[in-house]
Amino acid sequence: MSGGGYAAQNGAGGSYTNGPSQNPVGVYSSNQGLMAPPLTGFMNSLTTKGPPPPGPNPYITGRHQPSPVAPPPSSWSGVAPPPSSYSQHPQPGVTPPPVAPPPSSYSQHPQPGVMPPPVAPPPSSYSQHPQPGVTPPPVAPPPSSYSQHPQPGIMPPPVAPPPSSYSQHPQPGVTPPPVAPPPSSYSQHPQPGVMLPPVAPPPSSWSGVTQAPVAPPPSSWSGVTPTPVAPPPRSWSGVTSTPVAPPPVGNHTGPGPYSTGTRLPPVFQNTMQPPAALQQGLYQAQPGQMIRPPAYHSPSAPALYTQVQPSGSAAQLSPSLAAMSLQSQTPEALRVVNLLQERNILPSGAVTPPTPCLPQDLQKINCCPEVFRCTLTSIPQTQALLNKAKLPLGLLLHPFKDLSQLPVVTSSNIVRCRSCRTYINPFVTFVDARRWKCNLCHRVNDVPEEFMYNPVSRSYGAPHKRPEVQNATIEFIAPSEYMLRPPQPAVYLFVLDVSHNAVETGYLDVVCQSLLENLDSLPGDSRTKIGFITFDSTIHFYNLQEGLSQPQMLIVSDIDDVFLPSPDSLLVNLSECKELVQDLLTGLPQMFSSTMETQSGLGPALQAGFKLLSPTGGRISVFQTQLPTVGIGALKPREEPGQKAHAKQEVQHLNPATDFYKKLALDCSGHHVAVDLFLLSAQYCDLSSLGCISRYSAGSVYYYPSYHRQRSPAQTERFQRDLKRYLTRKIGFEAVMRIRCTKGLSIHTFHGNFFVRSTDLLSLANVNPDAGFAVQMSIEENLLDLQAVSFQAALLYTSSKGERRIRVHTLCLPVVNSLSDIFAGADVQAITALLASMAVDRSVTASLGDARDALINAAIDSLSSYRSSVLSVQQPGLLAPACLRLLPLYILALLKHRAFRTSASTRLDERVFSMFQLKSQPLPFLMLTVHPGLYRADDLSDEGALNVSERTIPQPRALQLSVEKLSRDAAFLMDCGTVLYLWIGRNCNPVFLTQVLGVESYAAVPLNMDQLPELDTAESSRIRALIDWLRERRPFHPVLHVIRDESPLKAEFLQYLIEDLSESALSYYEFLLHLQQQICK
Repeated sequence: MSGGGYAAQNGAGGSYTNGPSQNPVGVYSSNQGLMAPPLTGFMNSLTTKGPPPPGPNPYITGRHQPSPVAPPPSSWSGVAPPPSSYSQHPQPGVTPPPVAPPPSSYSQHPQPGVMPPPVAPPPSSYSQHPQPGVTPPPVAPPPSSYSQHPQPGIMPPPVAPPPSSYSQHPQPGVTPPPVAPPPSSYSQHPQPGVMLPPVAPPPSSWSGVTQAPVAPPPSSWSGVTPTPVAPPPRSWSGVTSTPVAPPPVGNHTGPGPYSTGTRLPPVFQNTMQPPAALQQGLYQAQPGQMIRPPAYHSPSAPALYTQVQPSGSAAQLSPSLAAMSLQSQTPEALRVVNLLQERNILPSGAVTPPTPCLPQDLQKINCCPEVFRCTLTSIPQTQALLNKAKLPLGLLLHPFKDLSQLPVVTSSNIVRCRSCRTYINPFVTFVDARRWKCNLCHRVNDVPEEFMYNPVSRSYGAPHKRPEVQNATIEFIAPSEYMLRPPQPAVYLFVLDVSHNAVETGYLDVVCQSLLENLDSLPGDSRTKIGFITFDSTIHFYNLQEGLSQPQMLIVSDIDDVFLPSPDSLLVNLSECKELVQDLLTGLPQMFSSTMETQSGLGPALQAGFKLLSPTGGRISVFQTQLPTVGIGALKPREEPGQKAHAKQEVQHLNPATDFYKKLALDCSGHHVAVDLFLLSAQYCDLSSLGCISRYSAGSVYYYPSYHRQRSPAQTERFQRDLKRYLTRKIGFEAVMRIRCTKGLSIHTFHGNFFVRSTDLLSLANVNPDAGFAVQMSIEENLLDLQAVSFQAALLYTSSKGERRIRVHTLCLPVVNSLSDIFAGADVQAITALLASMAVDRSVTASLGDARDALINAAIDSLSSYRSSVLSVQQPGLLAPACLRLLPLYILALLKHRAFRTSASTRLDERVFSMFQLKSQPLPFLMLTVHPGLYRADDLSDEGALNVSERTIPQPRALQLSVEKLSRDAAFLMDCGTVLYLWIGRNCNPVFLTQVLGVESYAAVPLNMDQLPELDTAESSRIRALIDWLRERRPFHPVLHVIRDESPLKAEFLQYLIEDLSESALSYYEFLLHLQQQICK
């Protein structure tokens, strides 16, 4: 964001550098198949899956869609699988050859009827419990196995698992080859009736036990002689290429996950902690390396167990980070949850994002997750590891969020890296008092002399205490080098539909009244300009030049060649011409009250607005009530009533019918003009076409279906509140945002409303505090030498006061090399939001069915990876880590969301608007529309309540979104983001009806009640306080509907009960069964 770096984006005449092709509607990942089109030879989890549970199943559509987070094709097929196989399953009747043991195998579970071999316990095993009556032979446990559980009366043979296998399950009646388990097992728990044998530790053992008679090879850890038969180089299981018949495919009906019906032993690894001595040896790492316990030190140990960072590496973030240990991650995140058994998985309060496993001093100053968060708070070392986890990697940003505390720095010299132009931040490393190392490109830079002075403490010589190095979010007032022209003034142009249909809705009165009330609150200064255009089949300009006694209307009827009749007097200084503006707003509604003109020329009106604002830049606010019918940009109805959502034709309707609005939006973006669209209509308006004018100019879209001032008072109230927020909220003009990341990471797809100028630069003609963005990322280079990576978003904008400012957010996350750490740091809400944006792109570029399949596959693949690669003991059921326990529920909620549901009752404009919201809303507001909150409302109490501004806010527990949770004897409040429902049961307590609703009985509750009376009762005060608090926490105004069984909105309310069966998706429990069936195949 230097003068050199941003010269092209701030000039008056500089348009965009890369043209429209740089911002396609759908951009596909080229690295890991995330939401990408089907790849040749790419095996998909849905293609081989069996039938769903009995009953209707909307998921088996005949398509073969790749999972959104599946690895590349090369990792799925081939005769000789790669050495990173998850498990080894010898087939019945086949005797595989001996194989070498894996250093990272978690557990080994011999099956009944199998003879165990001699076993040698690990040197670090701290418990051994011989059982009476059985004398098993010696056994050597795996190098990193957590536990080993032989079954009663079974003699397992020696078996060697694959190099990186996580578990090994020999089948009944098969004699596997000899095995040498790893030496770092935590415990060994033989089963009842089994006697442990004498054990022989490896050469480096600290015990005084005589070694086994077989000497180990120089590089062996286990003390077992390698077998004479070597496995093929690319084999998963270590079995030679002897033809083996595959096992039968089918459902497992036994009590365990195997067709034999064998019950697995308990999950010991979740209930035991290693002793303090072992924790000190295993978990306390030195800078840049992983240390094993002293008892294991051996000169012949393989390099796999020691990762020493080169001295002076750029990965050395700070001395405190060098001692970072990811093993300190709370075990709650990886607690195994059987979703089929645990139904109460909703947290008691809000879902909190995981905390990155950073040193405490760095975590305190890390960027707030409400502003900047990542789907994975632990970044994998390699793309291969990310592919194996099958979780999406991306960022979610709310860069212009309203902040209560924002440090602002004024400096003539903003310190940045000379190489990558990163702004100095809390995660850089000071080599000494005069040099600092960039945390993104690792270049060493000089500290400028003026940076040695700390303006806060007024001291000299401590650059690491400057505000820039103490705050992850900071704002700079930019010097002149960040400007190519003087900062523009705040310019507002209002373009109003005044056709007969528009006047009939009554919206014009609301807009003019709101503007009159908020003229003094419009963001700006003494230079602020304002203008007005109205249109029907012609275009009306308004001369508001100072000196006129009243506004002068200028009509242009030639809409095919639009021109400005008086270019110098159509945009006027607000403070100088305020009286004329007020006169115009007062008389405008009556001016067109008797019009009979039904045509709408929106396209020419937008062209006129662009010509008016292009010299300066600014904001165009468009109010439209019908389909444009005349002039350029005219559209025809494309919606067919009753059309099913999965019909092929609808995919075309999700795309714009013309590219006029997109091209005009790109022209606007190049001249720093943003267009905000307010659509107020009860009829089809082709939002998929009209929305392009806002999407590519960094504007906003507001939609009010069935709006009418008299017939829909709740919509009118929402429109008034939203308009007040829109007119008075802060705004940034001629903005650009650049996202940087540590070397080795790359950005490949953006989501939101903007124009992409280059690979990491977004053009935002306007930026507002209610806009969110999402970014997909990939790992281009291995991060093996790094302990942490950083992401930095820098937003350069002009404030409404004419100041050029730079807001910088920096996020630091640790780098890990194990799948368990990756899963432990998964942010389920961020993952859901990113998947939703990716699914919107898939719906537009492919089909709605493809997007739905991809969402389902995302859940299947991530839980499959967790089950096969992280769990040390395979158990029956649908298993998920506690941090991802809500993922299937959120995926089902997306399938039933208005954007993706297959319902004939969903109007096309409503579907498209929902897609726009998923792509552009900040995460907290987006999740409310995906998974609403349901609360019991008739028994609110002060227990556990919040005290906010001397008000007591009840905090009821969130309930499952199922009709089972509703009771006819109670009342329930549902928060859906943009709307609140208060559902009254037929047998609700009359005291509640009287003290909250002010009615005598259930029958007296009005069918269209949308306000709660202000009654002087404790119950009324509590529920109104709760509703007001919910409304205050979001920028838009959710309307309230009080409904009962006979209310017309009851069906809409029931659609939000996503855990129940619907026409678009299964119930939650059926969905879990479907996922389990696909995962266990």
